[in-house]
Amino acid sequence: MRINHKAIESYGQVKNVTGVAQSNNVELIQMLFDGLVESLSAAKGHIQHNSIPEKGKAISRATRIVLGLQGALDFEKGGDLANNLNDLYNYVTRRLLHINLRNDLVALDEIYGIITEIREAWKQVPTLVPATTIPPSMMN
Repeated sequence: MRINHKAIESYGQVKNVTGVAQSNNVELIQMLFDGLVESLSAAKGHIQHNSIPEKGKAISRATRIVLGLQGALDFEKGGDLANNLNDLYNYVTRRLLHINLRNDLVALDEIYGIITEIREAWKQVPTLVPATTIPPSMMN
């Protein structure tokens, strides 16, 4: 439970420190998914090359990213979608633990496929969200 709290805290710090605007949250989520896909790919390579310590690090990074994504969910505004993503992230976290313990490439490919699909969906979000205009007073 401490890991989850730390991930949520980290996400909030990134948001506050960088001053990420609402429209840029989508880009931040996309970057997290990019990092997650990268970590899963690295884990697969490490399993294939029997580099167990490196595999553990890649899986650990992937898990932290998933927990960060999960912590970023807004259940008030997100409704059923947020609840469904929460359930999916719980599943992915459990599967990552399994993969780490068993070096299960089939399970890793399954998770990679799921995450890739969600990542592709997030790429479509900017086309669905109306562009925000910056008031002239803020341009100076």
